[in-house]
This record gives sequence, structure tokens and C-alpha cells, in this order.
Amino acid sequence: MKIFTEEVRLPVVAMDTYGHYDPTVVVDDVLVLEDGEPQQIKSVRHIPANVLLILDTGGDSNGLGGLSKKTSTTRDVALRLILRLRQGDRIAVLQSSNQAELIQPWTDDVDQVVHVLKTKLFATKRSRILETMTKAAQVLSDQPEGSRHVILITDGVESPGGKVNLDDAIKRLVEARATVHIISYTEFVRQTDDKQPSKITTGQRPVSSDPIAANDPTLPPGVTRSPSFGAGIRFDPAMRRVRKAYEAETKKSEKWLTELADETGGRIFLPKSTDEMIAKGEEVARDIGAEYVVTYRPTHSLAEAKPGEYRKVEVASRRVGLYLRSRRGYVVPNNQ
Repeated sequence: MKIFTEEVRLPVVAMDTYGHYDPTVVVDDVLVLEDGEPQQIKSVRHIPANVLLILDTGGDSNGLGGLSKKTSTTRDVALRLILRLRQGDRIAVLQSSNQAELIQPWTDDVDQVVHVLKTKLFATKRSRILETMTKAAQVLSDQPEGSRHVILITDGVESPGGKVNLDDAIKRLVEARATVHIISYTEFVRQTDDKQPSKITTGQRPVSSDPIAANDPTLPPGVTRSPSFGAGIRFDPAMRRVRKAYEAETKKSEKWLTELADETGGRIFLPKSTDEMIAKGEEVARDIGAEYVVTYRPTHSLAEAKPGEYRKVEVASRRVGLYLRSRRGYVVPNNQ
């Protein structure tokens, strides 16, 4: 027997004036509008979270002339994040590599997740980020609504040959009614890497075996310019085109990643250095820890909703000094 419950569980992040979690939120502090109509809130609860990490370890690094997406950095970000989650939060890990792979099913054993991140995370040639986002919706389906979180650590660039298109992947993830937090490589990889060798190289030129090339006709007989010290410029038009194409793809992906985070009530972070990327993992954990689940019975019956109906949601604070953030809306779940 199936029972269709007329209840919406809405995740809401609550911060005080200083950007810290506010532990004192009650029903009267929160105003929820659904399609412009105020709703009667039944409860405001702070419950354990279900956190699904999507770690993008696939795709060419494309690091020529800039920084690169690195599996080691992705691992460090994930480790920093999970070690800052609250006790009792449940974690699962999906890897976007040559295929979408669940490398850690749901668990609250942090030590187990740390072990998996250190032993099962590998760089691969291709990234199937869109396929992995679709699989994420399936992995989340058996977890309680209202406490679902997805953390994407990615550049958002799909390798050619994937079978899932962008619109379908986003739709599936939005329908999963999870808060999506994104730590994006898109700004990071467009930075100049000071450790990259310069395109201008200096040093001793090799002595040419060609007597014509070795002798400069502008000099007196018997005088040559080899060996000598000089400069040479390296050109690689093919790699330059690859790099420009990759940067164009990251600019496109940054747009849809931003929209996905905004739609689901999360945030996108655009760090520009390795240290900043790792630090953002801690900030995401803080946002997850500051989330409440607000429940209400909608004014318009869910049972009478059309298939795939979307309802717009707005959340506001009724108390001075309390700042709330939530998703823009939700797709009515299938009640069949």
C-alpha cells in the first residue's frame, strides 16, 4: 500500500549577521511563498544530511599555458570537506571518469570514505560528468527528502562521445530535489601557471653540422656564430588551438553550473588557486551544517498537480539578523 503525503520538505540555509549557522530558528522566523501564496509552516528541523560527492577525475588536463584540473587537488578538497561534516551525516561518492562509477555507497563511516578517496580515485582520459549527474539522481532516490546534498568538484567539461545531453542531466538532478554545491575549476584553469616553462627559451645553441648554416656570410671568413648564446621562440599552433577550445568550453560550463547552483539553493565557488580550492571545501561543509528542513502542507494539493508541474518557491526571514537561502522551486513528485 502506498500513501501519498501532502507535505513539502524544503531545505533552508540559516545564517546570522556574521555568516554563521543560527541554531535558534523556529517556525515563526520563516516565511515561505509557493507560487506567490504564503504557506502554513508545520515544522523547522535541523537533521543529519545526506551528502553525495561527484568528483570529476576525467578528461585531458589541457594545462598548456595555464593551470590544470588535478585529481590530487580534487581529492584534497573532498577530504577537507568530509572531515568538516557533522557526526551522523551520511556520505556517498561518485567518480566521473571514463564512466559514472559509485566508488562509495552511503555510509556514516568517515574513515571508510577517507580510505576510498585515497585508494580509488584515479585520473582517466575521458570525463562523463553528465552521465554521472544522471546517476546521482538515482543514488539520491532512496534518501530522505529535505536533507539531500550534491557536491560537484568539476570543470563541467564533458568529453566527446557521451550519451547524456546537458539538458537531461540538469533536469534529472533538479528533479532529485537536492541542494547542489559546486566547487568549479573553470576560473582556476584559466589562470597563468607561474611554474609553466616560458615559450621563450635561452641557452647555448647547438653547433650545426651544416657548414653553410654554421657560417654567417655577413662575418669575415672563418668566423662563425656557433656555438653561441641566444634565444629561441617555440610555437605550437595545434596545442594553442586545443587550449583555446578548452577555455571556451569552461566558459560555457561555468554558466550552466552557476544556474544549477542558484536553482537548487546552493552556491558555486570559483577559486583561482589550489589553496583557495581546498579552503572552499570547508565552506561548503559549513553551508551544509547550517541547513534546516522546513515542512509545510501546500495550499494547492500535490495530488492534483499536472505531471512534471513546477512550483516557484520564495523564502524570507521574519526576524532581523537572520538570513535565509533556499531553492527557487521544485518539481512535484510523481504520486503514482
